[in-house]
Order: sequence, then structure tokens, then C-alpha cells
Amino acid sequence: MQNMKPKSILDNDFYKITMQNAVVKLFPSSIVRYQFINRGQHIFPEGFGDALRELVNAMAELKLSKEEKKFLQKTCPYLDLPYLDFLEGYRYDPSEVHISQNGNDLEVSVEGLWYRTILWEVPLLSLISELHYEMNHLERDSNEIIIQKTLDKAEQLNKLGVVYAEFGTRRRHSYRVHDIVVNALNKIENTFFIGSSNIHFAMKYNIKPIGTHAHEWFMFHGAEYGFKMANPIALEHWVDVYRGDLGVALSDTYTTDVFFHQFDKKFSKLFDGVRHDSGDPLEFADKTIKHYEENGINPLYKYIIFSDGLNLEKVEEITKYCTGKIGIAFGIGTNLTNDVGLKPMNIVMKLISIQTLNKEWVDTVKLSDEKNKYTGDPKMIELAKEFLRIK
Repeated sequence: MQNMKPKSILDNDFYKITMQNAVVKLFPSSIVRYQFINRGQHIFPEGFGDALRELVNAMAELKLSKEEKKFLQKTCPYLDLPYLDFLEGYRYDPSEVHISQNGNDLEVSVEGLWYRTILWEVPLLSLISELHYEMNHLERDSNEIIIQKTLDKAEQLNKLGVVYAEFGTRRRHSYRVHDIVVNALNKIENTFFIGSSNIHFAMKYNIKPIGTHAHEWFMFHGAEYGFKMANPIALEHWVDVYRGDLGVALSDTYTTDVFFHQFDKKFSKLFDGVRHDSGDPLEFADKTIKHYEENGINPLYKYIIFSDGLNLEKVEEITKYCTGKIGIAFGIGTNLTNDVGLKPMNIVMKLISIQTLNKEWVDTVKLSDEKNKYTGDPKMIELAKEFLRIK
């Protein structure tokens, strides 16, 4: 357990920092709830909840170091100094995290001010994943095998000539494996590897932190402003905060078709590209290319970041299909940081509700391009589908 103790407040996905910056500015009094979802129906051994609580309590000791603050100042000039000063004083509050275990079932939820609780999701998932392998005494591949697997993948990706980043924090096997993988990727010369979604490892290996926003940004706006206005207001708020920086828009919170209907010429020109995270990637490419062409924009001046359950076969298929049609890049997660000879976990943590000004809770909804990835209360899902005319 001691070797699992959290190492850095920046051991998190970069889009949590960029969203927190925006939330501090725009929604400083909003209160939200998150819920752990055990999609893979994993069995948790006796004592798992207590062990997780111990690790969560240790998160309170983390704080932004002077070196980490300087890294963010230099690397991310769009994060202004007042926010970095806030982050320097931020401490995790373990009382915001509620953990219970009933037999082999684990329940984890987070509740509190959005600008504070937004940082919990990714470290909680990565701790649950690492603790799962530790407490079940599951033995992974050796470091040498993991390094060789990583180098083999990098060689194939370089042959394809595709730009890619590492996106594997939340479902990594462990901190140690994550470190081994990023270190191996970073040592390759003449590589197309451009960075990591993990800020801690981006700093450690002097690479670029990658990320913009997640589904929760749009889900919050849906609950706050209504489903019809969620996409346009969420995008407008992003533009208000970042003024053209961090220009990759996530497309599938309320289905890609609804998104492109609302992603008008202004947004299409202002954002550098879009991120694909569910549904058929080739169909998504066709829709994206068509959308840009209909708005008088050359798709080759824009790009898609593909990030949905990627492996080398999918990357190769997408690359061959899209080359010469639109710019592409890839965010590869679990297949890099949890390819260790064991089955990766299928776990997520979602923003499930927000509190309105009159203290009532409103459920959030996510309607991705894969119906089995829908999240939210079934009645609210049907209401959202009706409002957005989704069949």
C-alpha cells in the first residue's frame, strides 16, 4: 500500500485542470455529484473500500510545488496567474468522497463545490484500478516485456506516420507501469509521440500536456441551461475563457448529429478540430469532413483527435481511411498503460447531478453515439432524446 501513496497533485488528466480553471471563473458556487460506475461488473475483495479510503485520505497531503507551478506557467500561458495561485493553495478534501462496500460491491461518490470536486474523478479511477490488481494478487508482465511492447507499438505508429499522445491515466495498471510506458515512448528518436494527458508525467519527461474538456463540461451545461442549449453555451463559455487556445471540441455528449447541427461556422472556424470518443470512427470522419465542406472550410486545415478504445489495428484502419481527407491525431489510453498481460478494468466516474439555485438536484445526461454508453436517469434520458429529437 505504501508504494501506492499518491505522488503529485498533477498526477491527473490535463483537461481536469483546464476545466477547473474555467469553473473557478464561471461557476464558483455550483454544487455537483459524481458517481463511480462499475461497467465491467468487477468483484472487489473484502477490505477494498477501507484500503481505498486510506489512499483517498493520503490525497489531502498533496500540494502544488514551486517547480510544478513554474512548469504550468511556462507550458500553459492560457492558465492565468490567479488560477495558478488558487491551485497552489488547493488541497484535496477527503470528506467530499463517500466510499462504501457491501460484499463484493463498491460504491464511490463525490459531492461538493464543482470547482473543488472536479479533480477527484481521474485519481479515484486510477487508484481503484491499481488497488484492484494489488489486492487480487494479479501478477503483471515484467518491466522488460512492457517496455518492449511499448517500443513495438511506437515503431508501428511511426511507420504509419501518425501523431499520437498517451491518454491512459484513469485505467492504467499502476503508477509504475504508466511511468515505464511514458519513459519508453519519450526515449524514441524521430518519433510522432507528442505528449501525455497526464500533467505529472508531461512535466517529468518535458513533453506537452494534452487535453481540453470532457463530457462533464457539456453535461453540466445541459442540466444548467437545458439540453437544446447545452452544446452552444458550453462552447461559447469555453471560447470566453480561452480565447482560441485549447481548440479541440468534444463532439458526442448529445450525439454527433446534434453537435454538428449546433457547431456553426463561427465555432467550426474558431476551433482547431473535434475529438471522437464513441461510435464508428469512419462514419464520424465522413460526418466531420462533410460538415467542414458545407461550411466552406477545407478539412485538411482541421483535424480529428480519435480517442475511443484505440489499438494498433483501429489506428491503422482510421489512418488509411482519413489520409488526404482531414488532419488526424490519436489519444491512446488503456492499450498503452494497461497492456500488461491482465484484463483491464472497465470503470468510469460520471457527473450525475447538479444543484440548482433553489437547492433542487437536477440529473445530468450523456447520449453518446453508442446507446450502451448512455448515462443518466432513464426518464431524463428519454426527456433529452425528445427535446433533441433523437430517435
